[in-house]
Amino acid sequence: MWQAIQARETGRTPPNSFANQLKSRRVSSLQLSNRKDFVSPHRGSVNSLQVDLTEGRYLLSGASDGSAAVFDTQRATDTEASGLIGKHKCVFSVDKGHEHGHKFAVSSAVWYPIDTGLFVTGSFDHLVKVWDTNTAQAVVDFKMPGKVYRTAMSSLAMSHTLIAAGTEDVQVRLCDIASGAFSHTLSGHRDGVMSVEWSTSSEWVLYTGGCDGAIRFWDIRRAGCFRVLDQSVTQLGVRPPILKHTAVSSKVSAEKSSSGGKNRLKTLQSKHTGSHNMKGSSSGKPSVEKPRQKRLHPGMLSTLDRATAHYGVVTGLKATNDGMYLLSAGSDSRIRLWDTQSGCNTLLNFETGRLQTSKAIQLATSDDPALVFVPCMKTVKAFGMWSGRTTMMFRGHYESVHTCCFNSTDQELYTSGADRQILVWSPGGSMEDEMVQDEEVAEDKDNWSD
Repeated sequence: MWQAIQARETGRTPPNSFANQLKSRRVSSLQLSNRKDFVSPHRGSVNSLQVDLTEGRYLLSGASDGSAAVFDTQRATDTEASGLIGKHKCVFSVDKGHEHGHKFAVSSAVWYPIDTGLFVTGSFDHLVKVWDTNTAQAVVDFKMPGKVYRTAMSSLAMSHTLIAAGTEDVQVRLCDIASGAFSHTLSGHRDGVMSVEWSTSSEWVLYTGGCDGAIRFWDIRRAGCFRVLDQSVTQLGVRPPILKHTAVSSKVSAEKSSSGGKNRLKTLQSKHTGSHNMKGSSSGKPSVEKPRQKRLHPGMLSTLDRATAHYGVVTGLKATNDGMYLLSAGSDSRIRLWDTQSGCNTLLNFETGRLQTSKAIQLATSDDPALVFVPCMKTVKAFGMWSGRTTMMFRGHYESVHTCCFNSTDQELYTSGADRQILVWSPGGSMEDEMVQDEEVAEDKDNWSD
């Protein structure tokens, strides 16, 4: 650690590179925290977890007993073992006893992306509620045609405040907080929609996964979906880096510019000869060009419209932070990585075990290193995003795990499941311990003769 700090101070290591190295080291040493404990107020399985996108401090949870709670991940409400263990009780919670509370299980709970003043919950009581965090009161209600499986809000949205709701109905509905009404109804799935995810590169693009095994891409500015993922349409490996792509395109543009003069001369000559031929021809009729084939919308083609991404229910979707790839999990116990630009299956083989088949699961990702955290029954596995190999396995829950949430601010992982507990996985040791170890190693090198 001291060597890395010295390299940063002398300028040999850029500050961003130093920060990425430190984060990568912390993520690689995740273990069950012995200094932080969440006191769960839920009396049912915890179905949803999310850390707020503004401060990275407050954790929102929703459970099957109809309750939702907010935790402060940085400030403990109580301590144990002479202050070594911090007890984090919920800041507030809403349950069935609340006058505006849900009557059945809360399947999804997400933060309003702009600030922590609002949060959204979806429930099996066919309602999507928008809550005011300061007063713990519901300010807007949306009545759905069936059970709500998943809700999502775009983290990039600057021109809309839409909530995408996937229900047991075949249609995806977009709820507008500003007007309190439905703004869009997206039709295309042939069964219920269990997972929804907004793109991390465009505020207008929405990904949905249904019980019919299909994953559809929607541009909410136009009618119909513009892409249906097909697991048989594949590409080997991931997309080439941007630098190589730009270099190749610059070479091609240079070649085009060098041959541009010749092509212009040829076109001028052909036009000149064509005009002479027209004048000299007896009929004088111009040549008729063949009509171009009309470009059909992919949602209108029966062959593309019936494509499937999984053999079964699509139980989870997660877009990478750069928006270039989409991860999907299905009841066929498969995890697939999709290229969002081409819509191809990258054929990456994840070493998965059994996944939840009848319930939606929540995936999580980290950037440095690039890992995917997947609930696999009673364990959570961390896979390399580009290799598919299992790098870490987290065991601590007594029942099946439903959700994973990664906090990039503190490099912590939060998991929850049917055992009603919220576990914290934090980096092992501390920076002070690493510095002391480095000093001891340096001293041992000089005292070898003792």
